[in-house]
Amino acid sequence: MKERVSIPTDAVQLEGELAIPEGAIGIVLFAHGSGSSRLSPRNQFVAEALRNAGIGTLLFDLLTEDEAADRENVFDIDFLAHRLSDAARWLKSRADTKDYSIGYFGASTGAAAALMVAAKDPSAGAVVSRGGRPDLAIRHLAEVKAPTLLIVGGNDYGVIELNEKAWRVLRCEKSLKIVPGATHLFEEPGALEQVAELAGDWFRRHLRAAAPERWRDEPIVFATRAEAGRALAQRMPSYAGRDVVVLGVPRGGVPVAKEIAAALRAPLDIVVVRKLGAPGQQELGIGAVVNGDHPNAVFNQEIVDQLGVSAQYIEAEIKRQLREVKRREAEYRQGRARVPLKGKTVIVVDDGIATGSSMRAALRGVRRHEPAKVVLAVPVAPGETIESLRGEADEIVCLETPSDFFAVGQFYRDFHQVTDDEVRSMLRAEPSVETRPQS
Repeated sequence: MKERVSIPTDAVQLEGELAIPEGAIGIVLFAHGSGSSRLSPRNQFVAEALRNAGIGTLLFDLLTEDEAADRENVFDIDFLAHRLSDAARWLKSRADTKDYSIGYFGASTGAAAALMVAAKDPSAGAVVSRGGRPDLAIRHLAEVKAPTLLIVGGNDYGVIELNEKAWRVLRCEKSLKIVPGATHLFEEPGALEQVAELAGDWFRRHLRAAAPERWRDEPIVFATRAEAGRALAQRMPSYAGRDVVVLGVPRGGVPVAKEIAAALRAPLDIVVVRKLGAPGQQELGIGAVVNGDHPNAVFNQEIVDQLGVSAQYIEAEIKRQLREVKRREAEYRQGRARVPLKGKTVIVVDDGIATGSSMRAALRGVRRHEPAKVVLAVPVAPGETIESLRGEADEIVCLETPSDFFAVGQFYRDFHQVTDDEVRSMLRAEPSVETRPQS
């Protein structure tokens, strides 16, 4: 059976190709963070080899063409995992595919997304990474139960070390295979054939015709960020009409904050936070920095120590990201004056929190403006993250603290990437403080 399919997720349809040979022992979803997974010759080659081995395949693009053009989306592992999880959920909703066990074949940042999904789904049958970046899912790797195979080219310097680091953290059945002489794309003669053979053997060993545990249909907590914002506002009625400022963390936190500001009749503004990237791995965060006028940086000291990051590098990276903070503040506000925070109650809002490092930087940055009170409002976050932030805010309003948290996007039906234009539009629509109706 072979068919073109459209997978619904967020406000888009992801085009794909589902092919299931007769007597298939499972279905493997292909995940690639950039470009076209569905049309990639390398993915097509491996998929054909898997089908010849009696394994079904689903080739589809995690990102639309417009989304893939923004490089930040390519490294947004949370967002990619959300899309991949929706695709797996879609397979489990079909009468003809619901009983197949599922495996994941990830390349590049798609490998990290596959491992994040596998960490949540106890029925995941197996994971294979080809030249992937499993290190970008480092905080989830110990939770992965699915047997995991990491395949790396012998001449893919740098990526080998990142895969070795990830392999050491994994606690499941695992294997790291080096293809001699191969570079990142496995373009050398015979290299891709070795990848296909290794992947086929791994999936044949670990996939079964029916998963021992059925896919868990976790409830969708929020349809959209706007709905989450309205739900948060209902938990804070005492702040309505008072001397309050609502700050959204761009980009995803702004639509949540907009609803809170409207409900409380308070001005809306932003607090821009930037991740501090590791040397040679800008997508791997060693901390975060906020506010160009009152800079404040926080660090993930464990990663800083593991990588041996120098003080000179950290100083230069802080300066570089502070320039970006100022640029983004100017771009989003478009000449609009910053709302004063001194002596006011400031509600800091995001669409969700994972580790909390960026939010910690945001809260500390806000404190520099001498507000009377700082409130953190967020729809969803792990319980341990909320507890770690207790000392940073005077009050925390969090609607959900699920025990099986693995990514913010897990708790939204529509988790589309908020654009810069959307942020600018929301801020432009805000009346000035002087013209806002008072109670």
